[in-house]
Amino acid sequence: QVQLVESGGGLVQTGGSLRLSCAASGRTFSTGVMAWFRQAPGKEREFVAAYRRRDGTNAYHADSVKGRFTFSRGRAGNTWYLQMNTLKPEDTAVYYCAATLRPLIVSTLRQEGAYDYWGQGTQVTVSS
Repeated sequence: QVQLVESGGGLVQTGGSLRLSCAASGRTFSTGVMAWFRQAPGKEREFVAAYRRRDGTNAYHADSVKGRFTFSRGRAGNTWYLQMNTLKPEDTAVYYCAATLRPLIVSTLRQEGAYDYWGQGTQVTVSS
């Protein structure tokens, strides 16, 4: 049974930093796609970042977080991270890690329906 567990959320002031972690058990995703999504109150869940092994060290980031957030992964393919710097109040959301073993094309990376496994979410609150 595959399980994803996020950690690292919390309360931080504007301009601060947090590092989220996702730990996968039951399977590694070194050949699939690992991702982060978020859902703010009253809004739909949105894409934040994703990584495909075929892309080497490159990861994809949403425009809203580009330059501030950085996706990274552990070598074994069962842990990945989201380093969040220069946080803004609009970054307040529940952050979810997601994964799939399917070889997604770039145009589907941002679609939550493309992912088969999800964590329970971790709250990130940025105070102004």
